[in-house]
Amino acid sequence: MAEEPDDRFKAIIVNMILDSQPEAALEALSRRYRVDTPRLGVGVFKRHSKGVRAVYAPDRKEILAAKREFLYDPFVILHEFYHHIRSAGGKHRGTEKNADRFAVEYIRAFNRVVALLGESNKHD
Repeated sequence: MAEEPDDRFKAIIVNMILDSQPEAALEALSRRYRVDTPRLGVGVFKRHSKGVRAVYAPDRKEILAAKREFLYDPFVILHEFYHHIRSAGGKHRGTEKNADRFAVEYIRAFNRVVALLGESNKHD
């Protein structure tokens, strides 16, 4: 896997998702991790509909959100993208705990950058 991205990159990705640009975020992530960009859709898979916000279908290389609003949730998109990069070798190997950790790290980086920007604005 590629070298760990810095907080700035992670914050930009989270901001793109929050700014209703999940496709652009996935393109940037895919370039960074050197994988094909997954497709993004709205709908449900059989056997995966109860309480699930999104699923990743490795055979279709698609993140499928249960509702349109979940496309703009950084945790959901990043969690499913983790499954995408882990399945790039042809096998879906990412655990839920690791996918959660991946998503949370991006969100924490975003929060750190926002806090730093807030601090620098106080001194202007």
